[in-house]
Amino acid sequence: MPHLGANKKASLVGAFFVCCAGLLAGTGALIPTANAAVTCAPDRIDAKVRVSQVIDGDTVVLSDGQHVRLIGVDTPELAHKGAPAQPFGVDARDHLRQLLAQHQNTLNLRYDIERHDHYGRLLAHAFLVDGSSIEAWLQTEGLGTVLVVPPNDWNSSCYQTAEQQARKARRGIWALPAYKIIESTKLAPDAHDFHLITGRVQHIGESSHSLWLDLEGGVTLRIDRKDLPNFRALSPRDLVGKRILARGWLHHDKGEQRMNIRHPAALQVLNP
Repeated sequence: MPHLGANKKASLVGAFFVCCAGLLAGTGALIPTANAAVTCAPDRIDAKVRVSQVIDGDTVVLSDGQHVRLIGVDTPELAHKGAPAQPFGVDARDHLRQLLAQHQNTLNLRYDIERHDHYGRLLAHAFLVDGSSIEAWLQTEGLGTVLVVPPNDWNSSCYQTAEQQARKARRGIWALPAYKIIESTKLAPDAHDFHLITGRVQHIGESSHSLWLDLEGGVTLRIDRKDLPNFRALSPRDLVGKRILARGWLHHDKGEQRMNIRHPAALQVLNP
């Protein structure tokens, strides 16, 4: 994150706190705090846009019709195809609407390496006109988790700092039992969706397309070979016997509980 002068930092923090305070008219689930002001300021601005619609906590529609998926954050899902809304999914959408309305629905965008996802949505880091990050705001308020999808990992360490503040304060989603760290040996057989899992690596296997980390309890982490260059500093082949903390979405495949790991932000060694 670029260095900011003391006066600039103070103005950003003050503006950020005022924005958060205005959200008290919402569901009341969130209590803004001064230490939630992680701005994750941009190093450049690539586009200035106007938002016409907020789809959910991490997707908006611009005045020209483009759908923008925010980079670096994933918010809980809204009700969809008969499935109920996840906790804080409506909060994330509604609080984002209120925040943008307070700033005339204007955003500054900073693009990353890949500009579109496989749905055709524009991918961008989003900022208010005062330089504060929308992604960091969602994370500090406990309305979303850090999501790093290579190669778009600019500012990921700052987003992690924002999320850590919310986790420490047990704010928003981090007060829910579903978001607590769970041992791989204690996972329910039908566990799915987002989880923070800790466990010891018992075995490492390789196939033509993937590296597999088998945790005690039967959970398997998959790293695609095309993503292995992102893990050079972590050396995943050397993790046998190490306790790790993995984060991501559990799914079932061939009778196993599996989690895809694409970036080191989703994998932490607890006893190197």
